[in-house]
Amino acid sequence: MRPSPAFVPVAASAGPAAAEQPDEPLTPYPTPPPVLYDQGQVLHGGVGINALRAEIGDCQRCKLAKGRRHIVLGTGNPEANLMFVGEAPGADEDEQGEPFVGAAGQLLSKMIKAMGYERSEVYICNILKCRPPQNRNPEPDEVSACEQFLRKQIAIVQPRIIVALGKFAAHFLCGEETPITRLRGNLRTFNEIPVMPTYHPAFLLRDESRKAEAWSDLKQVMAMLDNMGLR
Repeated sequence: MRPSPAFVPVAASAGPAAAEQPDEPLTPYPTPPPVLYDQGQVLHGGVGINALRAEIGDCQRCKLAKGRRHIVLGTGNPEANLMFVGEAPGADEDEQGEPFVGAAGQLLSKMIKAMGYERSEVYICNILKCRPPQNRNPEPDEVSACEQFLRKQIAIVQPRIIVALGKFAAHFLCGEETPITRLRGNLRTFNEIPVMPTYHPAFLLRDESRKAEAWSDLKQVMAMLDNMGLR
């Protein structure tokens, strides 16, 4: 991982699950080659993402494989300084194979634009790469099966700052289960990379009164990027 330069943090601002049938046994999936090559060095950028996509293959590692249309890996610049991580694909994402393309994705695009970026300049992904049924919350075994790919995405992209969108991404990346209403706006780290937890765009669509808080969180991110000389 490339070292992050020193930065001065800005002061912090103050669906029911559907019944499921018993799972059928999954077809064993052979262990593919990892994305680590050259005596442990990670393949970076687009080459690394392509290698990771090949490693994931037609993934059957958890029960979500049975109902998905597409594996939704990520989108944007594979060498971005800024990464956004959500929780899981929804119906539109499953249909198109790209994260954050539905109503929440349109709001995220506006948030990114307001920060002075295009979607193509940042990297966007989720913890889970397959859609949970009826957009229910990710389950622990699904996160356990899929988190290795998020870790590798972060190692490949090498972002200078990560924005964790919503409680599941925030809890995973921050290593704590503090409610998102208290965790948001408070800088944490993941493998020495600064992580800013904030609300998921889908939540902001349901409660627009929280948009000002989310914008405050993003302004902290912008200030850190400015301080690093990256904006």
